[in-house]
Parts: sequence; C-alpha cells; structure tokens
Amino acid sequence: MKPLITPIPDVAYLRLEKAGNVIVDIHVIPNASRTQADGIHDGALRVRLHAPPVDGKANLALMAWLADTLDIAKRHVTLVRGQTSKRKQLRIAATACETAKWAALAQ
Repeated sequence: MKPLITPIPDVAYLRLEKAGNVIVDIHVIPNASRTQADGIHDGALRVRLHAPPVDGKANLALMAWLADTLDIAKRHVTLVRGQTSKRKQLRIAATACETAKWAALAQ
C-alpha cells in the first residue's frame, strides 16, 4: 500500500481499510433547505441533504455531494450500507483517496 499524498484526518467517521479504501460513516437528514455537512451525530458525519428520500434520490445526491466535496470523480464513491436508512456507509476508492481533499470534511 502506497502512502497517501493527502493524509486522512483523525476523525471518528473516517476509517482506512486494509486495501487502501476509506469508509465514511454518515448520518443523513433529508429534505433540508440545502446540502451541507452539519457536525457529528453519534460518531458519524451529519449531512443535511436537499434531496427527498424517494427512489434512491437521497443516496445519489449524497454520493454526488461527497464526491464534489472531496474533489474526486463520482465513480469513486459507492454506497456500502444503509440503502434505506439514515445511517449510511460510503466507500471512497483507494485510487481517489490519494488526491481527495479530506480537510473539506474535517471542518
């Protein structure tokens, strides 16, 4: 495993896997007035989503928001757990972890 160019912040909601991928724990609040990170909730990053929780729209919006925030391609973000739950786990591919702007999530 190569060392990361941009180090991952030491926060509870980010976990590095052995393969080099990063798991992001997120607590989603749908139907917000705008999409933004809003602190920590039970060890997960709380994200207020503008999208409604209908037909997977919130999941797609969350993955797009995370990719945009980290400045990586959307194809590098996948939903691991929480398809219909407010608590979700997203995986960032190891190839994108090297250049992701992690500081944008840690603020």
